[in-house]
Amino acid sequence: MSETVVGILGLLTIAAIVVTLFKSKTQPAIAFIIWPTILAIALVIGGYYKLPEISKLIKGGFGSTGSTAALFVFSVLYFGIMTDAGMFDVIIGKLMKLVGDNVIGVAIVTAVIALVGHLDGGGASTFCIVIPAMLPVYERMHMRKTTLLRIAVLAMGVLNLMPWAGPTMRAATVIDMPANQLWMKILPIQIFGILLALVHAGFAGWQEKKRGAGLHGRLAQEEGTVNLETQQKAEKAVNELARPKLFWFNIALTLCVIALLIVGGIDSLGLDIPSYYPFMLGTAVALFVNYGFTAKMHKKIINLHAGPALMMCSTLMGAAVLMGILVYGINDAGKAVIAKMENGVATDKMATISVVTCMANLIKNILPKFLGQNLPLVIGFLSVPLALAFDTDSYFFGMLPVVIGIGASFGVDKLPIAIAMVVCRNCATFISPMVPATLLGTGLAEVDIKDHIKASFLYVWGFSILCMIVGVIFGLLPI
Repeated sequence: MSETVVGILGLLTIAAIVVTLFKSKTQPAIAFIIWPTILAIALVIGGYYKLPEISKLIKGGFGSTGSTAALFVFSVLYFGIMTDAGMFDVIIGKLMKLVGDNVIGVAIVTAVIALVGHLDGGGASTFCIVIPAMLPVYERMHMRKTTLLRIAVLAMGVLNLMPWAGPTMRAATVIDMPANQLWMKILPIQIFGILLALVHAGFAGWQEKKRGAGLHGRLAQEEGTVNLETQQKAEKAVNELARPKLFWFNIALTLCVIALLIVGGIDSLGLDIPSYYPFMLGTAVALFVNYGFTAKMHKKIINLHAGPALMMCSTLMGAAVLMGILVYGINDAGKAVIAKMENGVATDKMATISVVTCMANLIKNILPKFLGQNLPLVIGFLSVPLALAFDTDSYFFGMLPVVIGIGASFGVDKLPIAIAMVVCRNCATFISPMVPATLLGTGLAEVDIKDHIKASFLYVWGFSILCMIVGVIFGLLPI
């Protein structure tokens, strides 16, 4: 089976997954398992892979998503405990006093929290900070959860340009430039993006207000007393678990968990703390301090939040199959690896290149030559749709070198290509189902990923194009 056929089959697989999810034919976990498995069978029949190699690919995929699954499970449990203990009720009360019945204010506060929370460059940790804090506010004010996600992902996308963030570091590695130097080049675009994220948040709040959101808005009036009895029962259940006297302890514990999460991700410190461990430790401490040394009570608390954790964990396990079969290849040593690419050629000795690499090479071959001179703008314009099909590693280590190679044949420098791909793709990072943190965010917000993509895609694409135009104005992207 030729690499061209493999690339076509890969694109068809991505299309099948997207259509299946958009048509609500099944849950994401099932789509992520079924379609890649069908692809794997076709690749084995076609002789591209041997059956034992498929097992290695899947195991490789699990290696890339397992830590995120653990992070999700324990972050759900931790923030669930904090919610039960009433920590967020106090915060929400202060926030509501600050913004009152101001829907636009709530939306802008959401963007600010996402911007500050994403300073560490970690998508998963930012979702764990923003969504649990703001979701109760959105529910009380009858604002859509998809709006919460959209505001958050646009703010996170533009902050993801920091030099210690994954995409900028990957692109800098490919073009052999220090990450801080690349960041200084794109800093004007980032400043514009931050301002645009805040403007978008205000606009999103205006949209919500127009449809009747607010503590005393039309939606609240229409709801009336229909759910009053349910709300009273829920409040009674919450009050039984509330620990108002432990508010400051829970705040301090949460800050410690977040600090440990950030410190553990700073390479220069050499601590290398797994991202899930702070939440595992925080969950254990929170259970003992808030609810004592009682196994029965601990079991009750865990069971309250087991449903969302299990559902999202299954989605991540399905994504592991998708990642493994599409993104990993087999090297000469017979191991499943994600190969780094240089000018479209794997720097690792590969026996079989990945499906995603075949897809990248296919795109290279079908790109019309007359577009070559404006390749940075072309790839910038296409970055958001491509983000839905490529994970971060395959995009920067697979696609970027291929595109740079294409640009070189037209006399286009590699720097503007890298800038276009970093800036424009970052806007779409957290709507891509190929990014595990996206699945974490949708799970925390209790939103189907298809609804998240539907609600955010056009906004994200427009945001990306505006950032690209600013790059043109500043002379970073030649016309």
